Amino acid sequence: MKKVTKGQWNGYDTYILHSRELEVTLLPRLGNNVIRIWDHIQQRDVLRRPEESDLDFYLQKPYHFGIPLLIPPGRIRRGQFTYAGEEYQFDRNTANDNHIHGLHRTQAWRVSDIDEDDEGCAITTEFITSDDANWMRQFPVPLKLEMTLRLQGASLKQTFKVSHLGDRPAPFGLGLHTWFLLDGEPEQWKLKLPVSGIYTSDQELIPTGETAPLGELEALNEGLKLKGTNFDTLLHIGGKPVEADLIRGDGYGLRYSADAEYFKHWVLYTKGEADQFLCIEPYTWLPDAPNTGLSPSETGLIDLQPGQQLELNVRLDMIYPTEES
Repeated sequence: MKKVTKGQWNGYDTYILHSRELEVTLLPRLGNNVIRIWDHIQQRDVLRRPEESDLDFYLQKPYHFGIPLLIPPGRIRRGQFTYAGEEYQFDRNTANDNHIHGLHRTQAWRVSDIDEDDEGCAITTEFITSDDANWMRQFPVPLKLEMTLRLQGASLKQTFKVSHLGDRPAPFGLGLHTWFLLDGEPEQWKLKLPVSGIYTSDQELIPTGETAPLGELEALNEGLKLKGTNFDTLLHIGGKPVEADLIRGDGYGLRYSADAEYFKHWVLYTKGEADQFLCIEPYTWLPDAPNTGLSPSETGLIDLQPGQQLELNVRLDMIYPTEES
């Protein structure tokens, strides 16, 4: 069972990691997205997955399915900023001429390694940004991106390695827009998310750089019932554990966690009132980070130096009621 097999989605190769508990499907050549996690124990999909008929929508907005990678995450005002004397101009792709969700969309990643052992299985993929002229037009500093997915039992670990291949400092931010399913039963689910405040945003949904008290969302720290919630909310972790527990009434659920050194912010998004989905999104940088005037220690902006290699880790652990474990 601890193996990697190949499949297809709309004619594109997929790689499927297998354990007794989970089946994890990666689509390297269309954005390196984890497009499906199937839970064998509960016989359910964990993530919103794209159907074959969703190809056109997926190509337009791949960040609406699975575990899409955002580099950098969130909005940038008018897509423009200056860093280390260099002018950056990202495409304006929102209704009010801002940029959203970075340069990573449906680029083709290359599989560089597959590993299978007694404990689990893994796949490593890579992408060099200088191979993408559209990326370099907007972010003219070459990077090598690598991702390793390792499945071990009911745990999935994502390790991202970012290598700076250029000759001048570059700003870096990474986020994940992970679509967890609520199965149309939000009343059955609670979210525990240790956070300290809400980032206030202006009319264009860009952070002002200030934070506000949690108010009713203080309940996130102990466990908030999702029935009736409507999230498009940017939250400050503030030194608390970087972990989210999404638990169903019968004790089944998951823990989603990330490196505290780098991940400073969460975004929660329900696409309207909570029903089918809850996106739990770990971000390293605050959206519009280069323009906020705040320090990197506050925004989470990573100053990548020439030759530097950065490693980031995110982990998903399924939680089963005692009788199933």
